[in-house]
Amino acid sequence: MLHGVVRQFLTDVDWGELDYLIVDMPPGTGDVQLSLAQLVPVQGAVLVTTPQAVSLSDVRRALKMFEQVSIPVLGVIENMSYFVPPDMPDKRYNIFGTGGGQQLADEYNIRLLGEVPLGMEVREGGDAGVPVVIANPDSPQSKAFRTVAEEVARQISIEAMKPELVIMSRAK
Repeated sequence: MLHGVVRQFLTDVDWGELDYLIVDMPPGTGDVQLSLAQLVPVQGAVLVTTPQAVSLSDVRRALKMFEQVSIPVLGVIENMSYFVPPDMPDKRYNIFGTGGGQQLADEYNIRLLGEVPLGMEVREGGDAGVPVVIANPDSPQSKAFRTVAEEVARQISIEAMKPELVIMSRAK
């Protein structure tokens, strides 16, 4: 059933002209990930973790699944890496631990694409319907998101130049 929903999402929606289609998936190795791998030529996966051991465990399973279905892992992002209180910019709190993303990157020889700090700006922007990179472009979160986006775009461009890549398009 879920496979059919994913197929419909990919084929029945008029996406218009796209440079990228980014699909935010739940953690783990579920049906959505496998369906996408079977239905479209995925150029790469970006894994997102927090520094916590339980998150790293989920991401390790996802990484192994992507390897099994021959989807390149472009790198890992460590979300909620640390917190800097707005009224104490010299303080840094590692609320959820530290170094989990780097540990995973080292363990699997993949890139650490960025460390996104915890901050109220992301939630506030989401609640207002304005991305933090627009609402507060100089925030640490915005800077981290831009760095990650630039690196992912670069990695996808590299993957697209590989001769074995097959591009599929939907007939109109």
